[in-house]
Amino acid sequence: MSDAVKEAVKDRVVAILAEQAVMNPADVSSDATLEDLGIDSLGLVEAVFAIEESFDIQVPFNANEPDSGEFDISSVGSIVAAVEKLIAAKH
Repeated sequence: MSDAVKEAVKDRVVAILAEQAVMNPADVSSDATLEDLGIDSLGLVEAVFAIEESFDIQVPFNANEPDSGEFDISSVGSIVAAVEKLIAAKH
């Protein structure tokens, strides 16, 4: 995956999370947690749906077990990395 594609993926994921957090994307850091952003479980589910739709991928996310490890939601950076892996696996 090229650096330009990685940057575009990061920008889109950050934009989706920022929208859920009602924040400016520039204020969302890679090491921020969902809790830092004020994103609750419903917001997370909405963000996952938006990510799936934006990138035409299936996110292995179980809302009943969000910390199952299949999709790392520990920080913004880990979400970006997980989305990059899913996109790479699709191609």
